[in-house]
Amino acid sequence: MNIPANLKYTKDHEWVSIDGDIATVGITDFAQKELGDIVYVEVETLDQTLAKDEVFGTVEAVKTVSDLFLPMTGEIIEFNDALESDPESVNSDPYGAGWMVKVKVADMIELDSLLSSDAYKELIGA
Repeated sequence: MNIPANLKYTKDHEWVSIDGDIATVGITDFAQKELGDIVYVEVETLDQTLAKDEVFGTVEAVKTVSDLFLPMTGEIIEFNDALESDPESVNSDPYGAGWMVKVKVADMIELDSLLSSDAYKELIGA
């Protein structure tokens, strides 16, 4: 299972990459395997400011739909439009082409509550 050490993680199986005050968010390799074949990613919160743990979208697999929770308070500034025509990239490249949103982080202190790769491995029993 792929759990890059340079990323932060949530208990809801999202990953976060930080560049200055911009966070890129997607779902983990573990999450995409649990969901199965991803057929649709919906994010209708573009240009909205949401609180930590609010639902920013949904990911739909063949057998289930799961909410996506924002790991930190911030404004959704970009959606990965490529997912509209190629949602399968969440399965094939969850930490690259399968990213979901970019967020302008409102409070960098909230990032301290995210899990390290080792803590995330422990959470999922990897």
